[in-house]
Amino acid sequence: MSRIGKIARRTFLVGSVAIAGGVAFGVYVARKPLDNPLRPGDGEVTLNPYVLIDAQGVTVIAPRAEMGQGIHSTLAALVAEEMDLDWASVRVIHGPPAQAYYNGALMGAGLPYPDYSLSRLQQAIGENLSVVAKVMGLQVTGGSTGARDGFDKMRAAGASAREALRLAASNLWDIPVGRLRTENGQVIAPDGTALAYPALAAAAALIEAPQVDLRPASDWKLLGRARDNALPRSDMLAKATGRAAFAIDVRLPDMRFATLKRNPSRSGMLSFDPTAALAMPGVERVVDVGDGFAVVATNTWLAMQAAEAVTVDWAPAPYPATTAEMFDAIRASFDTKPNSTLRDEGDVNSAVEGTEITAEYSVPFLAHATMEPMSATALYTGEALTVWSGNQAPIIVRDKCAEAVGLPSDAVTLHTTLMGGGFGRRGEYDFSVPAALVAKAMPGVPVQVTWTREEDMRHDFYRPAALARFRGVVKDGEAVLLSGQIAAPSVTRSAMARLTGSRIPGADKGHVEGAFDQPYGIPNYRITGHLTDIAVPLGFWRSVGNSVNGFMFETFIDEMAHAAGRDPLEFRLQLATREHAPSAGVIEAVAEMSGWTGQTPEGVGRGVAFTYSFGTPVAEVVEVVETPAGIRISNVWIACDVGTALDPHNIEAQMTGGAVYGLSAAVMGEITFAGGRVEQGNFHEYDALRMHNAPRFDVRILETNAHMGGAGEPGTPPSMPALGNALFDLTGRRATRLPLIQDFDLLL
Repeated sequence: MSRIGKIARRTFLVGSVAIAGGVAFGVYVARKPLDNPLRPGDGEVTLNPYVLIDAQGVTVIAPRAEMGQGIHSTLAALVAEEMDLDWASVRVIHGPPAQAYYNGALMGAGLPYPDYSLSRLQQAIGENLSVVAKVMGLQVTGGSTGARDGFDKMRAAGASAREALRLAASNLWDIPVGRLRTENGQVIAPDGTALAYPALAAAAALIEAPQVDLRPASDWKLLGRARDNALPRSDMLAKATGRAAFAIDVRLPDMRFATLKRNPSRSGMLSFDPTAALAMPGVERVVDVGDGFAVVATNTWLAMQAAEAVTVDWAPAPYPATTAEMFDAIRASFDTKPNSTLRDEGDVNSAVEGTEITAEYSVPFLAHATMEPMSATALYTGEALTVWSGNQAPIIVRDKCAEAVGLPSDAVTLHTTLMGGGFGRRGEYDFSVPAALVAKAMPGVPVQVTWTREEDMRHDFYRPAALARFRGVVKDGEAVLLSGQIAAPSVTRSAMARLTGSRIPGADKGHVEGAFDQPYGIPNYRITGHLTDIAVPLGFWRSVGNSVNGFMFETFIDEMAHAAGRDPLEFRLQLATREHAPSAGVIEAVAEMSGWTGQTPEGVGRGVAFTYSFGTPVAEVVEVVETPAGIRISNVWIACDVGTALDPHNIEAQMTGGAVYGLSAAVMGEITFAGGRVEQGNFHEYDALRMHNAPRFDVRILETNAHMGGAGEPGTPPSMPALGNALFDLTGRRATRLPLIQDFDLLL
């Protein structure tokens, strides 16, 4: 039996769930079937990687990682809806590294077109690119694609399993299959005789499961529930009671604990002397990991203390030493040839009558700052490696760990745990590979490597800093011209070179998303992207380029509205109505929700912003009030249109969480450099909104969009400009740079 089969049968993944004597069902929605990674052992039969039945009931194998966004619940509910399962009995675990769990929605999201106006040909190209994702084995959680990718796959897996079980019962009872029904995990005969799925699983595994029509939304019992009848999340009880296992919670017999220190200037290590650390009682090893070292001890706190005792000589930074120098390099990019001109309508170079306005905006580097710091556990035996890691890209992590210790990939077992936040940060492998290297230095001993908060903050892969210059013309109350230049280093090129070893050529969509692809009917509309070549490590940050450009673009739209003498919400509504009805719909909805009048009393400010991202248009209104302690964010109204709302309560939570993440970054988020090193190290220097200064939220979910959109990230981009625009309404001062605490007295 194969190694992956052993994983499935004996220790499949998180917590105490073990699968023995099980049967898996399902179908693929792709051109060619892939090998099922759940290889059967004695007494096991498996047809597909998504649905497994054993003596205890049904386990759904989730192809996407759970990092607080609720995707395990949504994917499991898609299966449960088709299989007629009792939701309370459904178990969910993460799938192992395997091509079968590819994310077919990722590639299409990268097409260089405005998503809201895709032609039929462009849609077909995007759908066909899912085959490329399959071939590449893109088992990645990101891009707000979990529900979109799983919508057909998971339902088809559940439907085919249900029909195989009905056929097995039909053969057993000699009753036509059409007379049998399924309910609460049972097949039921006309006379009420019932058999639970486990009793039929072995017989059903011998049947070639048919592909059947999927149930319409009108027949759903679990999906689409309103808030007052929300589907309970599958991970809720374990997290509420402390039983949920995150990477930092892994405990194994005879475990050792380690911490990591790397070059704070993100370069190499010239030399180090561990003598003082090794003299400390309980310190066992200091392991060279190339660009740094790990200290192994009997507990994590001791390892962290000992790491400070190591003397080390670090190599200098490969990038400009200060933040100011980096912005100089970014500013110089405006004078280079554009990398992209993905929106160029009308003629922005000809003279256009009207009132002209110009503006420049800036945003800083940002860290992900997940609540659970980076950590991983590894056990190396010489012939095999086992790694426990909360990660967003299992195949990449497995292969990088295998390469690091000199083993073939099939000798590596990777357990993907729950994550205390990801936001794109855990799509990297830099916290898993060091654990593998330390484990190799101590064969037979499991070692958990946990980063300090400072190491985490100073060795992140940052959201890039950026500058934008805009020129606009308004005439007779309308926008007639908008021309924008965006300058920044490329997160896509930086991250993909690191993760895949390939440099992405051509126009960089992620660099200008949130600006070129907005559904605004402006007759002369051009956006150019100018790439900056600096070696600061960059990574995918929640909503990626939309978080950068959403602030700068929507702030300028607000400036254009005021220059035109128009109400800023009505101004946006008119622009969106010309282009995309669902986008206009969310602007109308947020106006109704917030009671928008365009007039605010003394001491109160309101701002509106809109961003179309990840297939979902989102409009937000932010309200701020003057208080003796500073300006407080008091209320936020959010309207979004996801097309099909599979789990409205969870979508509401994601919109709220995304907005909090964006507001935190807008108010105080900033990574700065001095002497080639990041200056921020912990939350007292890189804070977030807390209970006392977080606003009240109201979320409305619309379902008019023609295609299903994402939910995890679209709430972030419009939150930042909406807050800046509210501050303008309150103070008369325009927010042109972030973080806002540089220019406004906000309540912290």
